[in-house]
Amino acid sequence: MIDDCTAIILAGGDSRRMGRDKVMMPFANQPLIQSVTDVVQPLFPVTIVSVREPRPEIPLPQVYDLQTDGGPLMGLLSALSGITTSWAFVVGCDMPFISAALVQQLATQRDKQQAVVPMVQGYAQPLSAFYARSCVPLMRASYALGDKSLLGAIQRLRVRYVDEKQIVKVDPELRSFFDLDTPEDLAMAQQLDK
Repeated sequence: MIDDCTAIILAGGDSRRMGRDKVMMPFANQPLIQSVTDVVQPLFPVTIVSVREPRPEIPLPQVYDLQTDGGPLMGLLSALSGITTSWAFVVGCDMPFISAALVQQLATQRDKQQAVVPMVQGYAQPLSAFYARSCVPLMRASYALGDKSLLGAIQRLRVRYVDEKQIVKVDPELRSFFDLDTPEDLAMAQQLDK
């Protein structure tokens, strides 16, 4: 167990491209969010869900966005502001293949950092990353300046970027980073789940 860390599942998006609410969408004979919960809950002492407004159908503690229309950065800021641990692992509710081995590998690389962010195919993956609670003021400053981008906020932090060569040792097919944004993504994920 990663005792100094809270798991935060981001579930406050609009699901526009999917055309329906992703959080409770059926996947692998259960709500999509449950696929993510099943992986992270055993790894951390506390698991919370970041939402824009109360979701009574989600049986986990919830934290609500401090401001509306702030996107993932506001969801992350709101959740980080409310945790009592020094670190958080953040993952999107639409990433059903997140690997426990990947999470554990990333956790070992937090020393002297404010964030640990995987890099896949040259792109940062900020929605499957570790963030220190101490980065909240810097993220708030970024947001206050009008930059609502999570990637923009990360640039203000001490970040360890974990390259793909390290990641494939624990997730050879990089499935952890497969997120379900569209009906086509869902169909592909259902094929992968067989």
